[in-house]
Amino acid sequence: MDDPSRTPRLAVLLSGGGRTMLNIHDRILAGTLAANIALVVASRHCTGADHAKSRGLHTLVIPGDIPEATLASLLDAHSIDLVVLAGYLRLLPIPASYEGRIINIHPSLLPRHGGPGMYGHHVHEAVLREGDRESGCTVHVCSREYDKGRIILQRRCPVLAGDTPQTLAARVFEQELLAMPEAIATMLAERRRP
Repeated sequence: MDDPSRTPRLAVLLSGGGRTMLNIHDRILAGTLAANIALVVASRHCTGADHAKSRGLHTLVIPGDIPEATLASLLDAHSIDLVVLAGYLRLLPIPASYEGRIINIHPSLLPRHGGPGMYGHHVHEAVLREGDRESGCTVHVCSREYDKGRIILQRRCPVLAGDTPQTLAARVFEQELLAMPEAIATMLAERRRP
């Protein structure tokens, strides 16, 4: 960010209900996260896109994979400082100019239960099947492989006797609501440092 006084501009990419995007927007509106959501991109028509539109956020639906050059042009056109994957279920090509500026949240303690096909209930089912005693979420910088980039932060919660994928998912999501805004603030602070 060349101008440290400018409010950082986020692009949020999603594929589902948009709960993470709504949480980020709520934090911005409450004044606890110094950023703006300048762009929302949905990989399909979904509730998350509808929520973004209803809040007046500039929202695009781009089905399928976004070519790297197209993504770079789109982000540049909106002067994006940080890209936030919030339940975006596509492997995103990372333009060279955005290396280290795209983050993702994953519903497990990476490196456990990450990789292709590991999202949503699949992750929580794996945690329970493996008998893990704790789970949580990981926010990481995206690389060209699923769930392999530098870890920014993790938040933990217990796995309880009698948990189902649904009850565990709810407990993990409580941690996600805290983790993503904190990780965004951390990344934006890193970008401001000379």
